[in-house]
Amino acid sequence: MVKSTIAEVYKYVDQEVKIGAWLANKRSSGKIAFLQLRDGTGFIQGVVVKNEVPEDVFLQAKSLTQESSMYVTGTVRKEERSPLGYELQVTGIELIHQAVDYPITPKEHGTEFLMDHRHLWLRSRRQHAVMKIRNEIIRATYEFFNEQGFSKVDPPILTGSAPEGTSELFHTKYFDEDAYLSQSGQLYMEAAAMALGKVFSFGPTFRAEKSKTRRHLIEFWMIEPEMAFYEFEDNLKVQEDYVSYIVRSVLDNCTVELKTLGRDAAKLENIKAPFPRISYDDAIKLLHEKGFDDIQWGDDFGAPHETAIAETFDKPVFITHYPTSIKPFYMQPAGDRDDVVLCADLIAPEGYGEIIGGSQRIHDYELLKQRLAEHDLPMEAYQWYLDLRKYGSVPHSGFGLGLERTVAWISGVEHVRETIPFPRLLNRLYP
Repeated sequence: MVKSTIAEVYKYVDQEVKIGAWLANKRSSGKIAFLQLRDGTGFIQGVVVKNEVPEDVFLQAKSLTQESSMYVTGTVRKEERSPLGYELQVTGIELIHQAVDYPITPKEHGTEFLMDHRHLWLRSRRQHAVMKIRNEIIRATYEFFNEQGFSKVDPPILTGSAPEGTSELFHTKYFDEDAYLSQSGQLYMEAAAMALGKVFSFGPTFRAEKSKTRRHLIEFWMIEPEMAFYEFEDNLKVQEDYVSYIVRSVLDNCTVELKTLGRDAAKLENIKAPFPRISYDDAIKLLHEKGFDDIQWGDDFGAPHETAIAETFDKPVFITHYPTSIKPFYMQPAGDRDDVVLCADLIAPEGYGEIIGGSQRIHDYELLKQRLAEHDLPMEAYQWYLDLRKYGSVPHSGFGLGLERTVAWISGVEHVRETIPFPRLLNRLYP
């Protein structure tokens, strides 16, 4: 007998297979038991017909409890009404473990209850779909950058300085020195780009920002490419090609998951490069036209402002050339204006906010030194970063994509807490 996973049953139509599975749910209709089975690769319905199996098998099926584990044998049948396209005509059940009083039942539960039981909530059909989409985005990320000739580099998580100031960093002691949990690998990726040309990192980052919005996590994952000899326009091109690529990969490979989540795939089909652009100056004018009289030139945009701008377009939109005063020290000034920098935030549609922040980096030694002084940052801590402008400096650019916000947007879930296996929130460090 063939041992299969649910994801691979399509290979064995009209054949008998054995699958290790858990019972997600069940219902009975007289002489038929319908078992909703999951094995981590997907969900399938197992049909147990009383007259077609030994009596003990039917009784076993009727007595199974939610999240009990088992080996199920049965014949794979095509079933057009199933989201998977197949179901299992069950012939045998070998119980491994009978679960008792599983706490997450098919009824409605509050968010806090589900978060307290996150280790179990992950098993649900909806959470499974979100995690599969997250995995597909990660898989496609590696594929995209590998195909484009990038090298994967891993920056440190413990750092002695902060790329964007220390106000939102987690402080710790590194033996007898001060250290911080990384809020970005960018500065180290710039060093790697000077060695390897085009690089990207993928790893955890930490922000000690006391925010409770649906867009924020304390610990989240970022994809951070950095590219030597790439200027502002080159950088935007990579960003829109990359985002288009991962959206296409999800559409091609996560059809069942998108349907499970009720995601309108038509909105994703439209996500193709090139993306529209609007300058910060024009964004301010647009917001004033939309009734946001409170926003003034020099202010940073909040969630309502980003949403209002995004609603004007049917694709992600770049907001470019922000004021120098509200951006980090390392961004290259625009050639014709010293009050704005060569940067862009990519705002996702449908109210999901900024998913990418990027810029051309300052490559002039004296200017970078001046910026460090203006931001009151310790010169000695950034000496190695200045060295990059001292020995063969070149124009270079990069960006950071927040994985969880991107997963939330593509999958259509409301809150980023559903897009990471074990979210770290302002008041949550358990489980």
